[in-house]
Amino acid sequence: MRLYIIRHGETKLNALGCLQGWTDEPLNKSGRDLAVITGEALKEVPFDLVITSPLKRARETGELAVAASEAFFGKKIPVIEDRRLMEFNWGSWEGLCCLESNFEIPDPNYNSFYTDPFQYQGAPDGESVADVMKRTADFFNELIHNPAYEDKTILIATHGCALRAMLNPLYENKDSFWQERVPYNCAVTIIDAKEGQAKIIDKDRIYYDESLCFDHYKVVSDNVKS
Repeated sequence: MRLYIIRHGETKLNALGCLQGWTDEPLNKSGRDLAVITGEALKEVPFDLVITSPLKRARETGELAVAASEAFFGKKIPVIEDRRLMEFNWGSWEGLCCLESNFEIPDPNYNSFYTDPFQYQGAPDGESVADVMKRTADFFNELIHNPAYEDKTILIATHGCALRAMLNPLYENKDSFWQERVPYNCAVTIIDAKEGQAKIIDKDRIYYDESLCFDHYKVVSDNVKS
């Protein structure tokens, strides 16, 4: 089994630096463009299936990223949705902005989402990072132990925190949740899995010009939060 795990393309809320979570925001033009460029680079990959978060930005990214492969091989690639691939749920904080220039999060401990994510609890009516790790691990372990997918090539379209949570057990440094940053939009990690064992072949690869990479989310200074 070979897995191509992609973070969705950019959305309006990404560009504004706002918490997106379960908000069902579609891709913006830049997000669609990057997904298409990524798909062109992967057009000779014989995808058998797309598994995606049901949120629009992930599903649209998945469909755009396999469109060139569908044309190349002359076949339609099925798409299935799995809610376990959804992003971190911010609850009532959804849509609030979190950059130094527009910070709105009512949480004095917000920085720990980046500096101590394994312990971060999030909004009272949302999720913790531990919750996301549990549901994504459930998805991933079920997938790599599924004999029906043993010889398949699968694109998985998901989100930044969900991707890091799901792949944490495979990273060389498991203590670093974010692996230095939130994955760039449309970054792809390639994984080989056999007999329930998985390993990373390529990590956070981008297939577009590096000048288009943008880190939308960063730790904010304490004086902004106070």
